[in-house]
Amino acid sequence: MTALTVRLPNSVHQKVRELAERDDISVNQFIAAAVSEKMASVMTLDYLKSEATKANRSDFDRFMRLAPDVPATPGDE
Repeated sequence: MTALTVRLPNSVHQKVRELAERDDISVNQFIAAAVSEKMASVMTLDYLKSEATKANRSDFDRFMRLAPDVPATPGDE
C-alpha cells in the first residue's frame, strides 16, 4: 500500500471526518472509497466513449426496425 499526503481545505477535511464517522469508517477508508468511485466513473466514461467510436448508424437503424411499433406499457410512457 502507498502512503499519500493530500492537502485539503479545513472545511473539506472537517466534512470528510464527519461523513466517515457517520459511516463508522476511518478517514483513510472514506477517501480510498471516494477515489475508487471516481476512478470507476472516469474509466466507465472512457470505455463508453471507446465503444461509441465503433458505433454504426446502419446497425442502429436495423435494430430499431426490429422493435415492435406498439404503444408503451402503462407507466413507461
